[in-house]
Amino acid sequence: MATAQDAVGRPVEQAIRRKLTNVLQPSILTITNDSWRHRHHAPMLETDGGNGETHFSVQVVSDAFSGKTTMQRHRMIYAALSEELENGLHALVLNTKTQAELRKAEVQTP
Repeated sequence: MATAQDAVGRPVEQAIRRKLTNVLQPSILTITNDSWRHRHHAPMLETDGGNGETHFSVQVVSDAFSGKTTMQRHRMIYAALSEELENGLHALVLNTKTQAELRKAEVQTP
């Protein structure tokens, strides 16, 4: 489990965690910083001197997604993170499920 000390120096990741927790009340929230994979791209070198917080993979399990399409779910996340997206967050890979969808996927996995 991440501690506050672990998150020092990672303001974008902290903001993602805080905002998605407030908006979605997730049962699972996994955030992976994938920025290192893109550090050599010219736009990433220019952004904030390459602060290392531009690309993230986010897995969210929340019943706030019930009855919503994948696009609606992603829009909820993009709306919550609009400030970060305007200020250097470049890309998100999103995996969004409800608790029921997660249970169904677990049952189908051999």
